[in-house]
Amino acid sequence: MRIGWAMPLALSALVGSVWGGWGVSSAAGPWGLLCLLAVAQARWRGLAMLLVAGWCALNVAVQAAGELPDGLARQDVALEGRVTQVSRDRGLAKLRLAVERCVPRAAGLPPCTRLSRVRLSWYDAPALRVGDQWRLTARLRPPQGFANGYGFDYAAWLWREGIQATGYVRDAASAQRLQAAPAGLRETGLAFLEARALSPLGKRWLAALTLGAGERLTQDDWDLLNATGTTHLMVISGLHVGLVTSVALWLLRFLARVVTPGRWRLAAWPWWLAGAAALGYAGLAGFEPPALRATVMALLGLWVASGRHAPGPWQAWWLALLVVVTGDPLTVWQPGLWLSFLAVGVLIAAWQGRPVPRGARGWLLALVRSQCLLAPFMAAAVLVGFERLSPAAPLINLVAVPLVGSLMVPLGLAGWALAWSPGLAMLPWRAFDALAQLVWQGLAWMGEIVPSWLPPGEEILPLALLLAAWGGAWLMPGLARSVRVWASLSLIALALTWQPSTIPPGRVVVIVHDVGQGQLVELRSATQRMLFDTGPRYGSGFAPAATLWPPGRRFDDVIVSHSDRDHAGGVATLRDMHHVGRWWGPPNMAVGVATHACRQGVAWRRDEVSYRFLSPRSGDSALSDNDRSCVLSVTAGGQRLLIMGDAGTTIERRLLRDIERPLTVLIAGHHGSRTSSSPAFVARVHPRHVIFSAGRDNAHGHPHPEVVRRFRRAGSCLWNTAVDGALRFTLGESPLRMRPARPPGGVEGPCIGVESGD
Repeated sequence: MRIGWAMPLALSALVGSVWGGWGVSSAAGPWGLLCLLAVAQARWRGLAMLLVAGWCALNVAVQAAGELPDGLARQDVALEGRVTQVSRDRGLAKLRLAVERCVPRAAGLPPCTRLSRVRLSWYDAPALRVGDQWRLTARLRPPQGFANGYGFDYAAWLWREGIQATGYVRDAASAQRLQAAPAGLRETGLAFLEARALSPLGKRWLAALTLGAGERLTQDDWDLLNATGTTHLMVISGLHVGLVTSVALWLLRFLARVVTPGRWRLAAWPWWLAGAAALGYAGLAGFEPPALRATVMALLGLWVASGRHAPGPWQAWWLALLVVVTGDPLTVWQPGLWLSFLAVGVLIAAWQGRPVPRGARGWLLALVRSQCLLAPFMAAAVLVGFERLSPAAPLINLVAVPLVGSLMVPLGLAGWALAWSPGLAMLPWRAFDALAQLVWQGLAWMGEIVPSWLPPGEEILPLALLLAAWGGAWLMPGLARSVRVWASLSLIALALTWQPSTIPPGRVVVIVHDVGQGQLVELRSATQRMLFDTGPRYGSGFAPAATLWPPGRRFDDVIVSHSDRDHAGGVATLRDMHHVGRWWGPPNMAVGVATHACRQGVAWRRDEVSYRFLSPRSGDSALSDNDRSCVLSVTAGGQRLLIMGDAGTTIERRLLRDIERPLTVLIAGHHGSRTSSSPAFVARVHPRHVIFSAGRDNAHGHPHPEVVRRFRRAGSCLWNTAVDGALRFTLGESPLRMRPARPPGGVEGPCIGVESGD
């Protein structure tokens, strides 16, 4: 069998994109070239493969080379550029700027001429529209995020989106709009929609489903969609573009049959106009990557269906992959690419060689069969790509996909077709609004009774392989039904007898999460899960605690050391998204929840692990908020952990006699500030490991160099969440091993010395 050009070139594009992402100068480069040369069957094909791979690698490498230099971090720069995306949340605007000119404000700083795309926050911003050209001053930082090894990876998302710096607008009064964007069809439609008498939910979902305005969706919308595995329904993608293309083709071929009844089957113009409809619909979404992928697939699908010198389904699949990846090589790093092409590949394998369904019953059975075959593969892909599993997603999608695709999208588009008469447009839109309310309530109900599952990292790949094998047993052609059934029963039996990893009594797993300049410590024993502090809440309203676990987790105890925003900022998030058994805090602390007092002497024991509060005392009400912090001691298997909150040297002096030694791990007080970790305290507790929970390049200079030197002279192993990311260890495990989320690149040994800048 001859291999065409599409598959080798698509594989070359994938290799080049990965090669560019790993670094063109890395060892992966020569091996990638050798592999390409080895599979090349002809000189011209081999040359084409090398050119495609080189093009993709170069594009990705140029993106990486354009990132903001470290020397410009937290420095003011003058920017000129065009707004390519904008969203608002109360008084905060988030915008992407395609940079046309960048100049540092201060002399002696490195240039930023390679900067091409930035993401900015703008408080109390004026009216902003996509296409506006602005001149403004911004304070930028290189793209970075929290490193927790799970949950949403902001830094990776910035990389995938091609964003080379983030920051905020400074001196907003001097910002100047150089050129206003012309009123586009999408913006006009959004303004028209905003004036209609629909519910806020209906307006948001109508804008997202018909105009691709996903930025109109609220965080609550995204949280619900993520938790129920239905995010794809609200992003203009294959479902929506395919529906528009199919309806347009059916109407156009019906028109051709009326106009030219004798030659309508041979007419080419319905196919061309259906392709134009797909392009136009994707254009409303701004040709965002999901819409662009879907459009490429729809156009190739039209070609295959037309039968006019068309490739086969798999050749078209490879050709679509080639076009998408060479058009934007960074999409290789986006999970959405793999989810889209996996879904289409499964459907091709499931339906190739089978007759077209007939009648309503036939199409209904085809829908059920397709969803059942897709479910295990998509669950496996989501598990690998997003590290979560929504058990109810297959059942939800079985109902939601036809409801959204066959009712809501047509109703929304029908309203736009009748927009010349606002009164008529409201007829289908009111029905859309009612369905949106129904879908929201149904998703919320299912998300509550069947919450998302976040398996441990070491179990993700085995579970994904198990799901893929289950799907493969039913997808693979030629297998007898009895073989499929026995394979499924065997895999189900294996899943039911799966023994997830457990924590033995006498041990507690401790995770010091990377939440920036703040603190959030998770402690898990055999039957208990608790938190010490809840992390910060930033001026934008964002709390890192919202990204660490899917909604609906159960925490037996949450200790809020004191009311400062960098420790208590996530209280509202935990209260609203999760279930908390008991809240603890200093007496008379006001954080929006009722708390039990964490007084000195309060102690309990569970799973052979001992917990004891060492501070504050009953008469400490006159002390500062920092010095009234809850101080917790944890003992497991002869090892001790001490969490100081923001307690300062006054409390440290008082605790010198109360702290049991040896101390295995100390989470340093006040993020390593000079107000804590006095010489006497360091000499007395002499911890084996010291963890500083601090933000990268934080404005306070935490941990302070003097404090770092004290612990270093004491022989302690030093760790910093700003450098190492989240830190995980098991108290009671001998020997105790610290597992950082960021590997200690180039630094040998179990300890890393860290110092902040002066």
